[in-house]
Amino acid sequence: MTAGEPMLDRVAADGLLSDGRAVVVLFSGGRDSTCLLDLAVRIAGAPAVTALHVNYGLREGADADERHCAAACARLGVALEVRRPRRHERGNLQAWARDERYGAAARLALARGGDVAAGHTASDQVETVLYRLASSPSRRALLGMHAQDGMLVRPLLPFTRAQTAAYCEQRGLTWREDPSNESNAYARNRIRARLVPALAAAHPAAQRNVLALVEVLRDEAEVLEELVDGVLAGAREIELHRLRGLAPALCRLVVQRMADEAARGPVPGVARRAAEIAALGDRGTAALALAGGVRAVAEYGRLRFEAAGAPAQAPEPVALPIPGAIAFGAREVRCEVGVVARERPGVLDRDALGQQLLVRSRRAGDRIAPLGLHGTKTLQDLFTARRVPRAQRALVPVVESAGEIVWVAGVATSERFKVTAATRETVRISARDLAGHVR
Repeated sequence: MTAGEPMLDRVAADGLLSDGRAVVVLFSGGRDSTCLLDLAVRIAGAPAVTALHVNYGLREGADADERHCAAACARLGVALEVRRPRRHERGNLQAWARDERYGAAARLALARGGDVAAGHTASDQVETVLYRLASSPSRRALLGMHAQDGMLVRPLLPFTRAQTAAYCEQRGLTWREDPSNESNAYARNRIRARLVPALAAAHPAAQRNVLALVEVLRDEAEVLEELVDGVLAGAREIELHRLRGLAPALCRLVVQRMADEAARGPVPGVARRAAEIAALGDRGTAALALAGGVRAVAEYGRLRFEAAGAPAQAPEPVALPIPGAIAFGAREVRCEVGVVARERPGVLDRDALGQQLLVRSRRAGDRIAPLGLHGTKTLQDLFTARRVPRAQRALVPVVESAGEIVWVAGVATSERFKVTAATRETVRISARDLAGHVR
């Protein structure tokens, strides 16, 4: 593909930039971001485009880059936002710079209701895959960068750096060269300067073949994701004995998916510990710490993943009318009045209840007289017997009438409020979570 109008047509057809759609362009002043900014103006329109330039002040030409970006935006009629963060902590410099850049862009995009556009090219894609191939023993690492990740879009991924440079030259656009891109201090630069040319010398189609492999792996990844969907069926837990029965490759994919969902983002290295996770005990509770503060928890033979953070907070007590429905945390608790001919969990004698029920979380010392058992049991013992995970117990709806527990969702119905031959009217209590599962 030649540069110029064909590039404009391809980017417009891909739909990552569209007429009137707000977009924040990460604008360093280099050739790729200059090409991207010009395309964004031509496709979305200048009023919809905001350029973000981050001046880290880490090299001599940083202020000159900022002035260049201001002049370029003025010529294009684009609003420019400049950030000048100052680094105070130690750590990975590139990671800090990336976090500052994308964090600022995300805040701007959210305020404008738009997207963030980055100027990553096919050349960057090749270097990313080669770096990950060397540094990460993971199939997912070889999938490269996606054209869209949430609000982040990469309209230039189909094009090489040579093509973006040709576009800028044809459009009469000038750009700034970042001298740090020539430094051997960074692994990505060493790959660009040494490994990519070496591969090209070994085979002239090396870069094209790497990009083709990425596409093949992505197609296959979709099939693998469907297999994982079939195993989990939307659940956030899985029985350990079922996990152990899976093929090792599928077991790795399942635990990786579960960990990623718990963390709401990729958790590196979980798949490699799949056998260790599957070997967690079937009795009691066992936990295994993983990367990023995530841990695998096996409780009563079921596996789940938890992300670091504050423990679940018990919802505030809520009055439940008879009949009626209320929200209790992430669940709906419903009370229905009707005639039921036989005893069922959650079905109570209407006359034995007061005019209003209270839905609350468990309290220390709570007891109930379970249907079909003699005497009372503590909720602690019942939760243990029913294998309710400890982390979820504070979220279980407990329904009481005049201070006495009549029903605990998924755990017990009180003997003292049961339906008898003398029952004239019944009340059925149920709880439904966000997934629609009725208890």
